[in-house]
Amino acid sequence: MSSAVKCVTFGEIMLRLSPPGFERFFQSPVLQATFGGGEANVAVSLAHFGFESHYVTRVPAGPIGDAAVRALRAEGVRTEFVQRGGSRLGIYFAETGASQRPSAVVYDRAGAAVAAIQAGEIPWSEVFAGARWFHVTGITPALGPSVADATREAVEAARRAGAAVSLDLNYRGKLWGTDRARAVMRPLASLVDVIIANEEDIQACLGLDVHGADVAAGRLDVAAYGEVAARVVREFGVKQVAITLRESYSASRNGWSAVLYDGPAGACWEAPRYDVTIVDRIGGGDSFAAGLIYGLASGRAPEAALRFAVAASALKQTIPGDFNRVSAAEVDRLAGGDQSGRVQR
Repeated sequence: MSSAVKCVTFGEIMLRLSPPGFERFFQSPVLQATFGGGEANVAVSLAHFGFESHYVTRVPAGPIGDAAVRALRAEGVRTEFVQRGGSRLGIYFAETGASQRPSAVVYDRAGAAVAAIQAGEIPWSEVFAGARWFHVTGITPALGPSVADATREAVEAARRAGAAVSLDLNYRGKLWGTDRARAVMRPLASLVDVIIANEEDIQACLGLDVHGADVAAGRLDVAAYGEVAARVVREFGVKQVAITLRESYSASRNGWSAVLYDGPAGACWEAPRYDVTIVDRIGGGDSFAAGLIYGLASGRAPEAALRFAVAASALKQTIPGDFNRVSAAEVDRLAGGDQSGRVQR
C-alpha cells in the first residue's frame, strides 16, 4: 500500500487543439493536440508533487477516450475510477496571445460524455476510501443539472469519508449565467473547507463584490481581497479562502500573487508577487489550487502553503499546455527565493 497522501478530483478532461507557437487559429494547417481540464490539471500537479492522485470522469470508449486516459496515466494519475461511455470527448481550441493580443478559447463541448453522468452512478464510498482530500471546480456542475447533482453527491460523500474538500469557483460565462451559478454554487460553498477564486468568480458565483479591483488596468487593492475573503468565511462557514491576484499588463506579462484568509486563526496572508513572462497561462489557477492542496494536506502552515501555491502557479505559466510538469523540489526552490532562472547544472 502506498503511504502517499490520497487525493481525488472529479471533472471533465477535454481534447485541446492549439496552433503552433503564437499563430492565429488556422494560420497554418496544423493544430497541436493535447489534453487538459480544470480538475485533471490539478490531478496531474498533485501526482508530480508525489501524492496518490485519483481522477474521476467519464470519457467515450474508443481511441480518443483511450488517449485521454493514457495522457493522465503518463503523468502518474490513477484512473481506475474513470467511467467509459457516451459518444464524444469535449474539445477546446486555444490560441496563445502575445503582447496586446489576448489569448482566445473556443469551446466545442456540447454533448460530451461527462455531461451525462447521473447521481448514483459513481461508487463514491469506494473512491474516497482512505482519501485525505477532494477537489472540484465550478466548471463541473456548470456542465448540466445531472452533473451538478453528481458534484454535490461527491462533496457529501467526501465529507462522510473524512476528507477535506476544496472548491475552485472557476466561473465560466460560456457555460452558465450568474443566476444559475449562484443557485448551485452558494449551497455547495457551504459544504466545503477551502474556497479558491478570483474576483470575477466571487462576484459571479457568490454575489459578493470586490471593491477597488481593476484587473484590466493592472491595479489591485489587496486589502479589499482580504476583506471579501473574510466575508466568505463568515457567510459560508468555510475554513479558508484563497484569492488569486493577477495584474494583466499584457498577454505576455502578468503580475501574479494571492491572498489566503484563515478562519481559525483570523489571519490573512499575502504571498510574494512574481512578475511572470507568460508562455501559457491556461491552467495557472489549477496549478495554484494544486499547490495549495499539497501545502495544506502535507501539513505546512497556511502561509507556507500559500507561498508554495503561488510559486507553483508562476512556474506553470512558463510551460506550454494545461499540465504543470514540475516537482515539489522545483517549486520549493522558487518559493525559497531563487528567481534567477539560471541553468541548473
